[in-house]
This record gives sequence, C-alpha cells and structure tokens, in this order.
Amino acid sequence: MNAFVTALQLSVAAAFVSIPVVRARFGATATAAARAELDRQGVRTTVLEENGMRFDAGGHETWAPVAIASAVGTTAALGLAGVAWAGTASWIVLGLVLAINLVILYSNLTATSSVRAAFARKGDPELARIDVAALLKAAESGFPRWVWVLQNARHVVVFGAAALALITPALG
Repeated sequence: MNAFVTALQLSVAAAFVSIPVVRARFGATATAAARAELDRQGVRTTVLEENGMRFDAGGHETWAPVAIASAVGTTAALGLAGVAWAGTASWIVLGLVLAINLVILYSNLTATSSVRAAFARKGDPELARIDVAALLKAAESGFPRWVWVLQNARHVVVFGAAALALITPALG
C-alpha cells in the first residue's frame, strides 16, 4: 500500500511541476502575444511587468508549484521510508494541496474578472480601458492547444490522486 500511495503522491507532485515546465517553454510566446494585443489596443506594453502579470515561468509561477511538488515528494519519501509520522504529514500536505488547487481552479475560472478588478484597483485610467478578455485570449494563444487539456488533466490528477492517497490508508 505504501508504494501505491507514494505513486499517487508523486503523480500529484509531477502535476504541479508541469506548470512551470509549460510556462518556461511557451511563456515568452504568450507574453509576446499579450504585448501585441496591448499594442493593438494602444496601451503601453510594459503594463504587464509594471503590474506583476506574467505568462512565463518567473516568480511565483515557478517557486510555488516547485515548493508544493517538493513538499508532496518529501511526504511520499517519508511514507516509503516508513517514518512513523509520515501519514500525519501526508494528511496535512495533501489537505493543503487540495485547498490550494481549489484556489488555482477558481483563479483559472475567474481570470478575466480578477484581472479586470486588479487593474481597477490601481486607479490607472490606461489600465481601466484594457480589454482584459482580449488580452488573456491573446496570451492563451501563445500556448499550444494541448495546454488546455493538460491543465484540466492536471486538476483531475491533483484532486483524484490526492483524495485517493488520503483515503487509501484508511481502507487498508
């Protein structure tokens, strides 16, 4: 059973690592597409950097998923090594992972309204006139179509494998 739970945990870790890998490979293209859209809208193209908006693997788009994957991987290793408190650590880490993934899913589903609201809070009239939906659609076009499938598969893996890893020990 330890090997099965470990495999589930490692699949969750791999799912999180997929985020910065995809962003590292295609983020520059997505950023260029977003800048082109801003230029088309007559908005300064530096607005993304000025407001911490990134489509590449920089900043929290790398350190957060790598940290999550590391935490899950560590609990998997502890469980495989038979450390007495590994189950408790797994419950804590995987519970947090489920909560974090809910936030990520919500963020994905509300990206347009969230960015629009963030821009409105800045009080910058130039930001207020950005067509955020068009900006995000342009950025999305910088990623291959299969990234959307990967994103959904990642959510299924994280929710499913984490939940199964949590309940499997109770069933054994």
